[in-house]
Amino acid sequence: MASSNSIDEHTYIEPLKKRVDGEICYLTLCHPKVRNALSGKLIRNLQSTFDEIANDRKIKVVVLDADGDVFCAGHDLKEIRALSNEKMIAQLFADCSAMMQSITEMPQPVIALVQGIATAAGCQLVATADLAIASESARFATPGVHIGLFCSTPMVPISRVLTKKHAMEMLLTGDLISAEDALRFGLINRVVAADALQATGNTLARKIAEKSSYTVGLGKKAFYEQLNMPIKDAYAHCCKIMTHNTLAPDAAEGIDAFLQKRSPKWSND
Repeated sequence: MASSNSIDEHTYIEPLKKRVDGEICYLTLCHPKVRNALSGKLIRNLQSTFDEIANDRKIKVVVLDADGDVFCAGHDLKEIRALSNEKMIAQLFADCSAMMQSITEMPQPVIALVQGIATAAGCQLVATADLAIASESARFATPGVHIGLFCSTPMVPISRVLTKKHAMEMLLTGDLISAEDALRFGLINRVVAADALQATGNTLARKIAEKSSYTVGLGKKAFYEQLNMPIKDAYAHCCKIMTHNTLAPDAAEGIDAFLQKRSPKWSND
């Protein structure tokens, strides 16, 4: 599902595939035989890859997609059952939580393209991404309640992007919801035809990549920092960010380019 245009890097990190096309990095979950489950190995691969991307100034946007009919079915339940003690189980969930937080903390926006089912920690992955686009056939759920395992860690980002009652409905029933309901609930940004999913994601990624990566990274960080602040503190914090941003070279270049009716040339380009 990753772009094949002018690929300048093509690396496979099983069960994760990484491709870089110019300023856009495509990451593909590529273990459909196990429904792209978030095994310990995949979590570690995602973590190391996100860390690497976060320090790569040439990459401006990350697109996360998946092979097969399932985007991600969450944790590997067989692996969980095989873990022999509390420490090992706690480590798995801690590693997954750290990986999810890496998405929020990295300067590049992450766009999830959901072609199929996203459940439990897979739904968590979608909720954590900065933006998400789904095909019409995509479905979402936090079904842990069905097997006596409440989706507590998926609840963290889900409860922050959905309304409280929509989040509780998903968590308490475990039912699959449609892409249209996911859009209505606020879990995703838009719904498109399956054959338009990749092109829509590419267009959105390129639109963001045209912007100053310094400005986008600064703004993404500020967005998440101010979310849970009291409004007075949020304004004070963002006034500082806005002042700092205004004095940055890319802001001066952007303003001059606008006034001179030309395209800006960002410092990172």
